Amino acid sequence: MITIQIPFTEMDFTYVRSRGPGGQNVNRTNSAAVLRWNLWESLVLDPELKEKLAQKLHGKLTEEGDLIIRSDVHRDQDQNRSECIHRLHEILRRALFVPKKRIATKPTRSSQRKRLESKKIHSEIKSLRKKIGS
Repeated sequence: MITIQIPFTEMDFTYVRSRGPGGQNVNRTNSAAVLRWNLWESLVLDPELKEKLAQKLHGKLTEEGDLIIRSDVHRDQDQNRSECIHRLHEILRRALFVPKKRIATKPTRSSQRKRLESKKIHSEIKSLRKKIGS
């Protein structure tokens, strides 16, 4: 598992009007946070990691390579900014996740025997349903 710490200087925040909770307050304050992070300009990632992320996140990146994350779940600007950072790290963590290779195994003798016995019993039950003498 690769862990990446994106420096705060690479993140560009803008604040806009929120759609979330807050009543009339959302009409007056810019509490929603919009995080813009450019994959290609990042100094933390090596080129091959950038390529891998670009392939995994191709639907979420803009043409310039920006990943845009918006949060307006909280009434507070700082909490929304923290939520954006958390989402960024979560997106990167999921994109870099490599599932474990499955090792093929053979069924045990016991499981094979149980399966065949169960089939015999089922077959016998079905054969007892037949009409006699026809």
